[in-house]
Amino acid sequence: MNATLKISPEVQAALADNRPVVALESTLITHGLPYPTNVETALAMEAAVRKSGAVPATIAILKGQITVGISPAEVEYLGSLPYSSIRKCSRRDLPIAVGLGEDAATTVAGTMIVAHMAGIRVFATGGIGGVHRGAPQDVSAYLIELGRTPVAVVSSGAKSILDLPLTLEVLETQGVPVLGFETDTLPAFYTRSSGLPVDARINSVEEAAQIIAALHQIEAKHGMLIAVPVPEADALPNDIGEKAIQQATEEAAAQGVHGKAVTPFVLSRVSELTEGESRRANARVGGLIAAALSQLN
Repeated sequence: MNATLKISPEVQAALADNRPVVALESTLITHGLPYPTNVETALAMEAAVRKSGAVPATIAILKGQITVGISPAEVEYLGSLPYSSIRKCSRRDLPIAVGLGEDAATTVAGTMIVAHMAGIRVFATGGIGGVHRGAPQDVSAYLIELGRTPVAVVSSGAKSILDLPLTLEVLETQGVPVLGFETDTLPAFYTRSSGLPVDARINSVEEAAQIIAALHQIEAKHGMLIAVPVPEADALPNDIGEKAIQQATEEAAAQGVHGKAVTPFVLSRVSELTEGESRRANARVGGLIAAALSQLN
């Protein structure tokens, strides 16, 4: 393990004993949802991981210290901070936050990096970023990180506000396998299917664990995406979701929202326009996969 990390005693003991651990991001807490829903959702995700038999490791930076497995009190602290006061940490931001002693939250990319440093091989989140609609030059750092960090990301596919065909093309270029959990098509975060094919269908957590184990056996330098459709009861009909996404994307352009501010803006507006709730991360499935992986080891 990297000596620069602060790992909670619970997570450290689980890793030492080869018990399952699932990494969780912290931008959901600081930038994804309003207070106190953000705190409630983060703690519910941790509870779902525990229910599956695994140990949750929510990752953040506290006063410049990269921390793996923050406490409930630290979740509450981060969740109550003003949105504009905390840095979102991807690869480029980690040394800034550490060097300046900042409080910061890790994105999907940042969480992957830290999870790999800590020896955690499974990371559960909601939906990943990708190529932005109408801006093919705007490629999320998540896609590049998946191409160079060997962590399995369990998510509800790519966010449907994105250009999904181009997103899959970038993942293919990066050498990242996209696996559908009990599905032949890529889920689209709010909806169960984008209609786009995945690289392989897996029908059990054991199959997922076998592929993750093989990834490490061959010493691959890239990660993989395990896409789990949102539960049917929570899914939006495709036409309603698409109409809301289109309207929200147009509003973002009209208001001059760009760069890394686009995704939070559009996700927030889609939630408002559809009167829906942000989808829960796939914490339980991630925990079950991590548990199956620990059995293989």
